[in-house]
Amino acid sequence: MVGESTFKKYVWISLICFLAATMFFGVQITNLKFDYDFEKFFPIDDSETDFFFNYRDKFESDNDFLLIAIENNGGAFEQDFLKQVDVLTKKLSKEKYVQFVTSITTMEEHFFHMGGSSTKKKYIDFSNYDRKRDSTRIFEKEELINSLVANDGKSICLFIRHEDFLSKKKSDLLIDNIYAQLETVKFDNYRVAGRSIGQKFYIDKMSKEMLFFVGLSAILIIGFLFLAFKSIWGVLIPQVVIFASMLWVVGGMGLFDEPINIILIVLPSIMFIVSMSDVIHLVSRYLDALRTEDSVFEAIKLAVKEVGLATLLTSITTAIGFFSLYFVRVQPIQVFGIVMGIGVLVAFLLTFLTLPALFYLFPGPTFVREKKKDHFWKKYLQTWFLFVLKNRGKVLIGGLAVVAISLVGTFQMTSNNFIMDDLNPKEPLKLDFDYLDKHYGGVRPFEMSVTVKDTSKNVWDLEVLQQVDSVEQYIQEIYKAEVKMSLVSTLKVFNRSANSGQKEFYELPTSKRKIRKYRRFLRIAGGGKFIRKFVDSSESIMRISGSIPDLGNTEITKRNISLQEFIDQKEKSGLVDYQLTGTAHLIDKNISYLSSSLVMGLALSILIVALIIGLIYRSLPILLISIVPNVLPLLFIAGIMGFFGVELKTSTAIIFTIAFGIAVDDTIHFLGKFKYELMKGHSKLYALKRSYLTTGKAMILTTLILCAGFLLLVFSSFLGTFHMGLMLCITLFVALIADLTILPVLLLIFYNPKKKKG
Repeated sequence: MVGESTFKKYVWISLICFLAATMFFGVQITNLKFDYDFEKFFPIDDSETDFFFNYRDKFESDNDFLLIAIENNGGAFEQDFLKQVDVLTKKLSKEKYVQFVTSITTMEEHFFHMGGSSTKKKYIDFSNYDRKRDSTRIFEKEELINSLVANDGKSICLFIRHEDFLSKKKSDLLIDNIYAQLETVKFDNYRVAGRSIGQKFYIDKMSKEMLFFVGLSAILIIGFLFLAFKSIWGVLIPQVVIFASMLWVVGGMGLFDEPINIILIVLPSIMFIVSMSDVIHLVSRYLDALRTEDSVFEAIKLAVKEVGLATLLTSITTAIGFFSLYFVRVQPIQVFGIVMGIGVLVAFLLTFLTLPALFYLFPGPTFVREKKKDHFWKKYLQTWFLFVLKNRGKVLIGGLAVVAISLVGTFQMTSNNFIMDDLNPKEPLKLDFDYLDKHYGGVRPFEMSVTVKDTSKNVWDLEVLQQVDSVEQYIQEIYKAEVKMSLVSTLKVFNRSANSGQKEFYELPTSKRKIRKYRRFLRIAGGGKFIRKFVDSSESIMRISGSIPDLGNTEITKRNISLQEFIDQKEKSGLVDYQLTGTAHLIDKNISYLSSSLVMGLALSILIVALIIGLIYRSLPILLISIVPNVLPLLFIAGIMGFFGVELKTSTAIIFTIAFGIAVDDTIHFLGKFKYELMKGHSKLYALKRSYLTTGKAMILTTLILCAGFLLLVFSSFLGTFHMGLMLCITLFVALIADLTILPVLLLIFYNPKKKKG
């Protein structure tokens, strides 16, 4: 054993290293960034992800734009209102990072004449404006409705195309300038939606919530520490390690340039909770040891000896729960799991490397040497223990009933995903998004790649165009998406323009000569840039781009299946290949991976934890028994989610693995004390009673601390974070009940310890 003189040297070395490292990581926090890169939620190592990136390189990003819906109480076609919109459009087109702005006041209709000449006419000509005539003309052009004019005729939409992949700084500047321009004109109302404003909102909200959670957690920690130890010493000494653990982990993220994403905003809260659990176990045992040991050094040795192994095991099992998230094929979740798993181990190391040194330099308050009797805890724990033993049959039946009811709810659980479903419905950004989604044909991107497989043909071939036209008609009429950009729809517009703008000529031309004519116009339009938005340079691939209301992953998947069935029936010649793609499609696909990857990660986590328990306690029955009270809470929370319609998605999928990793801690502490009592030669019943009375208090207090910590997350504006906090709290509370009822009954009935020889 280490002598006191050696330990004294260790004290100063460890504290100097601790302070230096803490200061270093504290400085690294200044490098911390916040991330709103939704592309990181795309499937990892997936052929469709690779296909999308190649597809985007051929055309353009499907998400780097802003939509501004401007409402007017007198209707969208009041002349004064349209003039204000026109002025705004021209101002916005000059803003930095803006490539172009499209509005109904700048749009022109082109007409083609005999001999190849063409003319154009503005849809809104203020020098000769007639509200009834011009509005009627616009509503006859179906490509303008739900695109630049609302279907109810009460608002106008500006389409702003900005530079691709704007950084947070550039996005903020662009959004601020746009809002400044909007404020110069007194519109009745306006709504803004798009990736840039979403990035600004989410990152600003994440940074504020992270600071908010740090503050709430600090108040919670101070309150619990004071209640637990009733002294300034008991508040200040533990906080050194608790806050240092958070600094090390967050500073480490800054050091390795790993940004905070929407899932990692809970990092400070969870780190505070996890590290406080380790600290309370060690501090409590140290203070108890001070009452019985002759010196501070002996008290430290006893505390570390008795608490160290159990705390190490609980830290390992909790870390395994987090690390198992690596099997969820979503990068932000994988990063969350790795960072939190490392954080748990860091908290353990700092607790046992730093706190003993602090104990030695700052011994506990004198009143802790007074012997205390926990009459309250002993009385009620003994009553509860006797009740459980007398009603062991009812306890098992109750447990089976909970499992049965939970399974019913579990089978009702669904997985779904909406673009903005993580936001509170009352958030202004969500309200703006919903308005545009309702009045402008949806804001969920729809992207389809169309490849001509027959090398003897290209996208201009009439047979190819006719087949694609039938698919586009299905997309608009049955699938209910708005096709806003495609070669077929552009040719229809050209054909109508060649026939004096008559509505009945909005159809695909059947003459190859006309198609060649329109191809010449398209190739020179915009210096050749316009056609490259929907036809690639080889002219073998075309793009169908549009939008659809945000109906959710489940409904969209059904429509995708029906669309594919239609395509399979239509495309039997091997002429054309269709493939759905785009940002929304890839995020949807990731949802389909969640169930399988979640089950794999959770199963592996349970297996590893079970093997660790089996190896430590060298007992197969204890291995099996330990799993039951920790799987039951997972079934319970799955049932709750099913019954109450909490859908399985990226933000809720991680609840199960986190809950298991943390919930199993109480089981380990209980089993550790149980085996310790058996090794002392006590009977099984006596060992159970001693374990119940001595660990019961710690289990209850620890669970209350954890639940209180996770309940802080219900104050989040993000519904995923809200559900995480609430569900984890419920799960841990159910796990506590299972450990205090089902676990002792299972040990009493199914575990027969080997009797010592002799």
